[in-house]
Amino acid sequence: MSKAEKGSTVKVHYTGTLTDENNTMFDSSREREPLEFTVGAGQMIQGFDNAVEGMAVGDSKKVTIPMDEAYGPRRDEAMLTVSKTQLPQGMEPQVGMQLEATQEDGRKQLLVVADVKEEDVVLDANHPLAGKDLVFDIELVEVK
Repeated sequence: MSKAEKGSTVKVHYTGTLTDENNTMFDSSREREPLEFTVGAGQMIQGFDNAVEGMAVGDSKKVTIPMDEAYGPRRDEAMLTVSKTQLPQGMEPQVGMQLEATQEDGRKQLLVVADVKEEDVVLDANHPLAGKDLVFDIELVEVK
C-alpha cells in the first residue's frame, strides 16, 4: 500500500477546527475535491505536512497542530497604521472589513480593518488563524 513520504504528491480530505469550546470549523474539503499537494515542499503548514507523512491510502487521523507549526503567533509588527487617504477613493472602512493588498513580489495579502480613527486606519496583516492551535481530521485519499 502506498505511503505518503517527502516528495510524494498526495490528495487528502480534511476538516479543520479551532481548539475553542465550540470546536469551530474554519475549513473543510469534504464538499469539494480533495486537496492535492506535495509532502515536504512547503505548500502546507508544517504540522499538516508532518501529520500526512507516513500515512497510507485510506488512513484517517485527527491531529492537533500547535500555533508554532501552523500560522505562528500573532505579531504586533503586522499591525499597520495607514492614512485613510491611502485607501481607495470613496471607501468607508469598517472594523472587520477585509481588504486585499498586492505585495512588491506580486503576491496578494489579506488585511483586516482592526480600528478606524479620524485620520487613520489600523490594518491587521496577521493570518486570520495566527495565534491559534488547530485540529485537523485528515483522510489520505491518494498517493502519486
